[in-house]
Parts: sequence; C-alpha cells; structure tokens
Amino acid sequence: MLKLLSHLKQCYPTGETKLPYDVVLTVKSVKGTCDFGCKVGDKIYFDGKKIKGDICYSALMAMLPKVYAMRYGAEFPWAKNKDIIQNACPDPENPVVFEIKRIRK
Repeated sequence: MLKLLSHLKQCYPTGETKLPYDVVLTVKSVKGTCDFGCKVGDKIYFDGKKIKGDICYSALMAMLPKVYAMRYGAEFPWAKNKDIIQNACPDPENPVVFEIKRIRK
C-alpha cells in the first residue's frame, strides 16, 4: 500500500487527481450459451458506489480486480488503448468476453 501511495505522489505531486474513474463493462462476445443470460451489447456500470446492470457472481469476481485497477488509473502493457482492456468470465464451456472501459470525465 505504501508503494502505491508513493507512486501516486510521484505521478500527482500536487495531490490533484481526477481519480477514481467510472468503469463500464460491455459484453463483446458470447460463445455457447451463457446460463446467466448475458448478450452481446449488455452493459454493467461501476461508479464506486454501486453496480448498475446484471452480471453473475463468477463473472463479477473475475472482473473486479481489473475494474478496481482501471478505476484507479492502472495501465496494462499489452493494451493497445490504455483505457480499454478485455477479460473473459471463468466459464470454459461458454466464455463471455467483456470489454472493460475506463470513463475519463
């Protein structure tokens, strides 16, 4: 935690940040049949206070670490766009792929 705080102070020496960001998940693909009923185009919104939209617990638990990271400015080296990454739910038979997008205000 101290390393994170130190890193944030280096990145934002004045202490002024626009963090945290809102994050939106969008279902990009569904292979097979999602038992929960996810469909391409479904959206789930994270604003730090609540989650708006429907998502099963398994997918939610798989997404939360990256949603949290994106909310607080993390960048993933493999991402072509630093504000968008993708992650699949853990169902190996019927994977649902989500786009995780940071919303800059």
